[in-house]
Amino acid sequence: MSSNEAQGDLHEFRAGLGNWLRERSTAIEEAIFARVRAMPDPAGAMTDAYVDGLRAAVAESVVFGLTCVERGEGWSGSIPQAVSAQVRLAVRSGVSLDTVLRRYRAGDRLLREFIMDSADQRSSWALRRILSSQTAQLDRLVGFVAGEYMREQEQIVRSPAQRLTERVHQMLTGVEVGDPYGLAYEFSAWHVGLVALGAEAERAVRELATTLDRQVLVVPQDDGVLWAWIGGRREFRIGDVERHFLAAERERVSLSIGEPRREVEGWRLTHHEALAGLEVLRRRPQRLARGSDALLLAAVLDNEPLIESLLQTYLAPLDRVGDANGTLRHTLRAYFDADCNTVATAAALEVNRHTVSRRLQKIEEALGRLLPVCHAELEVALRLEELRLPPASSNSHVRPGSA
Repeated sequence: MSSNEAQGDLHEFRAGLGNWLRERSTAIEEAIFARVRAMPDPAGAMTDAYVDGLRAAVAESVVFGLTCVERGEGWSGSIPQAVSAQVRLAVRSGVSLDTVLRRYRAGDRLLREFIMDSADQRSSWALRRILSSQTAQLDRLVGFVAGEYMREQEQIVRSPAQRLTERVHQMLTGVEVGDPYGLAYEFSAWHVGLVALGAEAERAVRELATTLDRQVLVVPQDDGVLWAWIGGRREFRIGDVERHFLAAERERVSLSIGEPRREVEGWRLTHHEALAGLEVLRRRPQRLARGSDALLLAAVLDNEPLIESLLQTYLAPLDRVGDANGTLRHTLRAYFDADCNTVATAAALEVNRHTVSRRLQKIEEALGRLLPVCHAELEVALRLEELRLPPASSNSHVRPGSA
């Protein structure tokens, strides 16, 4: 017999055996279900739900097995969904992996018995090929079941906090989660993102939410940072958030806050704004930082060459014109705080307006550019220098009337 003839006979044999088995599929399914259900179950998990799931898994596994018979060694169809569901239910019901695998092997042995029942009228070499391919498919099924069992077990072992963190991380990266409302937080509302540091961070955030009559979502991170959101149907006033936090006088907690934003997209954005403020809190501890004030600063903090370029371009020239005591820098900070109003700057510094104008002109001459065209870069450079200096140095003040 040629190879092609043998393959043709094997194909015909598989088809005939498949038809013979499918005619008896109901009997096969009932026999396997009865056998696996009767096997000892130390966990005592034979609840109605477990039995229903077991029956569904047996039914789909029989179809899977008969398809293996008909298609042969090269077939690699998907493992039935009912099998996956029953494995997860077994884990949650306390059924051991050993018990689960023994049931699948018992079902396979019984299917082989049905196959062998046709041996008196079929070629022995073809039966050996059939049984060999069944062994390979059983190994694949058992490997899948063991892997699914371990994954579900790991999922259950993880703490609720870990599962919460995973879901929040998924949502922040734009991954759709099955039920975002399962997080017990309303996303179709207003939000303010919070990032907190300190031993009492969670208590402080929850107290703030209670004071403002807002819902809260708290997600502790592994690095000692606390992510949180407060939200609700009413629009926020960011001043209320700042005032109530500072009034609580929790000196051991530092807080960075994002801007009030709406819906899921706003929920993500206000969080990233709060993260920008965190970069400032880590470098110079303070009670409160507003993320939107630190966006440009956060963008350059991890870029050392860019930091050096900003300092050399915008601050080193001030040193060359005699700003050793920091008068020009102090004037610039007051000028920016006053929204670039020279009268308000003079009042804040307790000097006359002409003194402020002379200092600003001196700064422009040192930089070789007008302040309006380099306002942002100069302000970021000043903030970067503050973060690099010891706190005492950056907080020192020159005498208001010094020239």
